[in-house]
Amino acid sequence: MRRWLPAVAAAYLLGSVSFSVLVVRRATGRDLRGEGSGNPGATNALRSAGPRVGAATLALDVGKGAAAVALPLALGAPVAVAGSCAVAVVVGHVYPAFFGFRGGKGVATSFGAFLPLAPWATAAAAGVFAVGSALSRYVSVGSMAAAGALPALVALGRRRGLVRPEPSVLAAATAAAGLVLARHLPNLRRLLAGRELALRNGGRGPRPGEPRSTAVPPAEGPA
Repeated sequence: MRRWLPAVAAAYLLGSVSFSVLVVRRATGRDLRGEGSGNPGATNALRSAGPRVGAATLALDVGKGAAAVALPLALGAPVAVAGSCAVAVVVGHVYPAFFGFRGGKGVATSFGAFLPLAPWATAAAAGVFAVGSALSRYVSVGSMAAAGALPALVALGRRRGLVRPEPSVLAAATAAAGLVLARHLPNLRRLLAGRELALRNGGRGPRPGEPRSTAVPPAEGPA
């Protein structure tokens, strides 16, 4: 196991590359951390710089999560090491060493990280995200629902032979989900106070005649 520690460290460093900050800076010259919600993630990139930048950021965040896990597996790393890499890349995204340890929520990176380990469960969690966001009209609700569902889906998949049987996969999914949920506590407080920004109107503000209390302060979307 010791010889694979560099892979775990590399996963953290890869996660620490805040693509949302870099892509928005390249596209607009602005620092995303001073725009919108200030959250360096795909949702804030979308709201601050448009759909093309948001889509690019999302793809890069998913890609770095997948690469951090798929590469060690391809090199013959044990599943326990790959699970540690999955957690490490999410930790890097949330607490990036290259960006003052101020990162995003880890949703997209978690999705990418667990695709190589538990594709069925990860795809199902993505479905939970889509349904939760659509029904509630809050991205944060979909994100929290998906994070909470991932460990349960991994456990269910293990029982049915759809997920790798190693307990380290479930442990890694539980750790990553806990981190994502912890990062969404401010969103939960805003939801309870009725101040979370909804999906309607592109997430940019209230419609004409709509009370402003439903739209301020800006929500911190997932990334």
